[in-house]
Amino acid sequence: MRESRRALRERARLVNDRLAELHPDAHCELAFRDPYQLLLATVLSAQTTDARVNQVTPELFARYPDAVALAGARLEDLEEILHSLGFFRAKARSLAGIGMALTERFAGEVPGTLEELVTLPGVGRKTANVVLGNAFGVPGITVDTHVGRLARRLGWTRNTDPVKVETDIADLLPPEEWTMACHRLIFHGRRVCTARRPACETCGIVDLCPRIGVGAPARTARSGPARRGSAR
Repeated sequence: MRESRRALRERARLVNDRLAELHPDAHCELAFRDPYQLLLATVLSAQTTDARVNQVTPELFARYPDAVALAGARLEDLEEILHSLGFFRAKARSLAGIGMALTERFAGEVPGTLEELVTLPGVGRKTANVVLGNAFGVPGITVDTHVGRLARRLGWTRNTDPVKVETDIADLLPPEEWTMACHRLIFHGRRVCTARRPACETCGIVDLCPRIGVGAPARTARSGPARRGSAR
């Protein structure tokens, strides 16, 4: 029998509650102190790990502590700082463009709305939602590779388009849970429900998960605490 929308919402909230128990330390793993730093770090995190981004941002933030300084950066200097990251040349151009845009259009300040954020170079909905949720406290759903994968395995969505996945998750959870729910899904996706070898036998939500695309559940009883592993 197909799951009703009401039942799906109830299960989604149970999953979120369970993940809150399993990952009480879930948080944004990018190192930042303010919206400006988080914006730059999030742009840099595309196609690389948060840990690698955190290795280069201390020098970046020290040399360019605000949008005005970043607007005056030489492209080759940015490329040198970002050289260890994937697509460093494109990211350097995005950061230079962000510095100029913030200085010219937003008085050097990071805007606090999705509509304004996505007008910045290299900033899409995912980046905007990260900044809104973690720097401004505005509820947002960040659909990265982990959130998308788990949402499909959990039966929360059938979509692969991030915007549609975002809409589907928004329909299941209350806005006040959106930001933290995504952190919990990301933690679980990195440590337990990985892309190639999901650890269903030690997963703390196996009894709530239809394991779509994975296979039949290994058991139906609630499992113990999720096993922690290395980040992505």
